[in-house]
Amino acid sequence: MGIQLKARSDIDKMRVAGRLVHKVLQCCRQMCQPGTTTRNIDEEAYRIITVAGGRGLFKNYPTYRPGKGFPSNLCISVNDSVVHGIANDMPIQDGDLVSIDCGVQVDGWCGDAAVTVMVGNVGQEKRRLCEVTEHVLQIAVENVKPSRLWSQVARMMQSYAERAGLSVVRDFVGHGIGRTMHEEPKVPNFVGRDLLKDDIHLREGMVLAIEPMCNLGCLQVITLDDGWTVKTADGKPSAHYEHTIAITADGAEVLTDGR
Repeated sequence: MGIQLKARSDIDKMRVAGRLVHKVLQCCRQMCQPGTTTRNIDEEAYRIITVAGGRGLFKNYPTYRPGKGFPSNLCISVNDSVVHGIANDMPIQDGDLVSIDCGVQVDGWCGDAAVTVMVGNVGQEKRRLCEVTEHVLQIAVENVKPSRLWSQVARMMQSYAERAGLSVVRDFVGHGIGRTMHEEPKVPNFVGRDLLKDDIHLREGMVLAIEPMCNLGCLQVITLDDGWTVKTADGKPSAHYEHTIAITADGAEVLTDGR
């Protein structure tokens, strides 16, 4: 269907969904303590979403694959898991990195965001991984604006991460978002041949879920036999941050920051 531009009224509705995503992630952040299981966190997220009248976007995704869809309400990925981690009964440990990705739909409009939580006494390398990756997302927030090419923003994001010694994951990228979780365009956090061939001209009214994923080691990833969990190929930690961002005449408007 191509890129769907949103009116001001649409963006306001997406902010409602974004507030719920923010509320869920804030609760999850508080729950990320040693001894808590990711299943506990996942179940509480479901409760919050349901009480608020929202619908989680991840459970059973994609719906066209009955019985093979994603089994959790959130994607919860620990340490060397990059994305799409499945909630389980393994207790979180002191020093873990717990990446939590939440998507919801409220009154027909979607919000999507992710955060990596540093649990307890996190080592210096892991802490720096998170700080750099979070700043990579901030670079996007500060630099998206109408008339700019996405490759210009992606190059700044990639350069900052790689100068800091991190690898930018290539296998998973951001996306447009609106009435459905995944809309056009695909939004890479790096500059590759495909992007240069078909660059994205940023326009007022575009809403993007921008989500850099950076690894402490190599950029290669593997998918486990469960068909979902993605881990770093070398077993080193990964971090993941995401916001749903509307492009306005003045630049970026973050819809998942809780405002």
